[in-house]
Amino acid sequence: MEKFKIKAFGMLADKLPESEFEFPFYQNTEELLWALKKEYPQLDSLKFSVAVNKEVVQQNHALHENDEIALLPPFSGG
Repeated sequence: MEKFKIKAFGMLADKLPESEFEFPFYQNTEELLWALKKEYPQLDSLKFSVAVNKEVVQQNHALHENDEIALLPPFSGG
């Protein structure tokens, strides 16, 4: 079974059992986020961005085997 390596940063890492973990493969970010929030309901109330291969994605994004997924807290200031 294919899996992703997911890395969580900042407050997101604090809300999850581990800051880096494996998660089953999903075809796109929309499906992945749904599954993550089902597995970790505490994510549902948090605002965060998803990065695929170190690039933040704003809309539903196709995923591929070996993509690097990161969950990023909101950024501040400039």
